[in-house]
Amino acid sequence: MKQMQDNHFLTTIFSPTDFKESELATILPKFKQTKFKKNDFLLKAGKTENQYWFLESGFARSYVNDTNGNDITTNFYSLGDVVIDWSSFFLRDPTRENIQALTDCVCWQLDFETFQQLFHGIETFREHGRRRLVSSYFTLKNHSVAIIADQAKERYLQLLKDKPHIVQNVSLQHIATYLGITRYSLSRIRKEISL
Repeated sequence: MKQMQDNHFLTTIFSPTDFKESELATILPKFKQTKFKKNDFLLKAGKTENQYWFLESGFARSYVNDTNGNDITTNFYSLGDVVIDWSSFFLRDPTRENIQALTDCVCWQLDFETFQQLFHGIETFREHGRRRLVSSYFTLKNHSVAIIADQAKERYLQLLKDKPHIVQNVSLQHIATYLGITRYSLSRIRKEISL
């Protein structure tokens, strides 16, 4: 078991310096590895989020359809991220978002019931989950304010600073909708920056 834990991707998430060996021995076997092909859905609008995913490889995005039927990216996910609709997961309500693989992805998944058992049974797991939730909330809040208060170029530069791997691996169309601008405006901004 120790050898498996030492090499397990999830030890980059649940660090052996933060978790006791006995806790890791309980937590890690509960996760199931799942693979998605490019364009597969991890979650579809109208369904209730029942999975807590960690992304080991690949890229995914969440999006909603606006009143005109255009899909608007709400978040990007990459290595080590929790891929989830938090409110649907915890409130048990149907989601309005879709979560889709942008590339082939490898994920580690806990179902809702197993998550609840670990959350209520292991204090370190609970604190880890709370930190993830709070961090996700702050990121979402900062993005919402930036869409209103910052120029498009500032939003792009911030994304470039925070998530350069997203800018390098995700289509301009998805990045543009995430930033609240047209693809043409994004191309112009990128051209300005490269001069």
